[in-house]
Amino acid sequence: MDTFRVMRQDDHGNRFLVVGGVGREAAERLAAEFEARGHKQLYWVEAEPAGASRTRGPAE
Repeated sequence: MDTFRVMRQDDHGNRFLVVGGVGREAAERLAAEFEARGHKQLYWVEAEPAGASRTRGPAE
């Protein structure tokens, strides 16, 4: 199974891992929730690179 992560970029261009090690559906749902809350940062979903940390977030 492929795993995905949600990333965030703030107003200063800093990028942060929000949640990783989740399926694509869960990652898309989380990114949409953050966007819907009106946060001014940019959120996106990307595939995790091979060997990436498998941290779980609030959806799991």
